Amino acid sequence: MAIKYEGIKCTAKANIKTEDHLIVEEALQININGAPFSVIMQTPGSEKELTLGLLYSEDIARKSPNHYKLEPSEMNELGHITTMNVIAETEDLGGGYKNSRALLSVSSCGICGKRELGDLKVSGSKLVNGEPIAINQLQNMFSKMRNNQGEFSQTGGSHAAALFSKKGELLALQEDVGRHNAVDKAVGTLLLTGMLSDAHYLLVSGRISYEIVTKAFVAKTPVLAAVSAPSSLAVDYAKEFGITLLGFCREERATCYANPSGLNSL
Repeated sequence: MAIKYEGIKCTAKANIKTEDHLIVEEALQININGAPFSVIMQTPGSEKELTLGLLYSEDIARKSPNHYKLEPSEMNELGHITTMNVIAETEDLGGGYKNSRALLSVSSCGICGKRELGDLKVSGSKLVNGEPIAINQLQNMFSKMRNNQGEFSQTGGSHAAALFSKKGELLALQEDVGRHNAVDKAVGTLLLTGMLSDAHYLLVSGRISYEIVTKAFVAKTPVLAAVSAPSSLAVDYAKEFGITLLGFCREERATCYANPSGLNSL
């Protein structure tokens, strides 16, 4: 979603008035059974998917989606959803609910909102990637993602996350002002369609933080690839989780930082 803003384009020769489309960033409050849980800075749209994907990755809503009723409870004057309420039985809320994050989570910072360092821990068995990865297959998937980034084409200001099958079929793609939000929206899309188990690759348009690695781990996607660089903690987590981590996937090249066993012709 984009809105036109006026600006002045400055060059060495002249200053010229211009209008640009800018990606929209607004607050979305998530309530659980009417009580505030978190405020997410996000791009309006796919609020149900964002909410479900976020709660899934935070170990709060791990059961099938029919255990959780997600409904918008407030809108602003533009008709954008500003509050989502999740209704669920207490026994259907996972351990992450007891360790709920502080009220504000900004769109670009994965660690914001965590109460303490212990909240960074994620448990589970290592993932295994038994499928060979070829550079041309990766580039085909990145091309599909880029060709479907309508908001980025218009604004240049959105991030994208896409989930693909083992055969390279595009299963879900979402854009958002926040990198983590885009991933949550893509995961939430497949949760709602019951296709998350078909996802094998997670592609992201920006850099990889530790939290995107943990989201890939929780979603059971053993290959994580990005256009840009990973952080040191992202690489450490990927090694521990068994995730094949690829950065700088551009122009028929890529750099593997973790678990290269599935690589083929890279």
